[in-house]
Amino acid sequence: MLSVPMYHEGSRQLQDRYETRRLADRLVEVVVHDAFTDDDRAFIESRPLFFLATADAEGRPDCSYKGGRPGFVRVVDPQTLAFPSYDGNGMFRSVGNVMVNPHVGLLFVDFESPKRLRVNGRASVQENDPLLAGFVGAQLIVRVRIDAIFPNCPRYIHKMQMVEESPYAPCEGHTPPVPEWKTRPTFREVLPPSDPASSA
Repeated sequence: MLSVPMYHEGSRQLQDRYETRRLADRLVEVVVHDAFTDDDRAFIESRPLFFLATADAEGRPDCSYKGGRPGFVRVVDPQTLAFPSYDGNGMFRSVGNVMVNPHVGLLFVDFESPKRLRVNGRASVQENDPLLAGFVGAQLIVRVRIDAIFPNCPRYIHKMQMVEESPYAPCEGHTPPVPEWKTRPTFREVLPPSDPASSA
């Protein structure tokens, strides 16, 4: 039983207009679940990227690309996944949104197969999360408690291939380079002392 309804009045109005209510309900019955399967875990932990949707306290949305080495998102129990917040541009739009509105949506895509998996849930952030030590390069850990997990039809996913992993993605035994834009005087003068670029 899902803790959050899949559809609201807006969805229902369009389902009724296009006569898809029965199909929409059948999809919930057949594919939507609220605990990670072994296949879900394997797929999520094999992905080098995902897209994260958040919203602020007023409901204004934001969407962000999150990338790392495969395994940087971990399913920590049947209802929870965790991922690191790495050094970025200091704006903290996604994690900042989580601090005031926990509702999030994550989209994992395999562009080569193709395949996609959607995860909706409620996120939390703790600076002293015990998982922090297990994620190289992480500033914070974001945990997402699951409301719904569901695959989507992949027919509109364009087939693409990974050419090269980003050298900026943290991993054991690798020190990411300093991004060029942080060395520009305009930005360097306002970097926090802890930023590696401040002494580069």
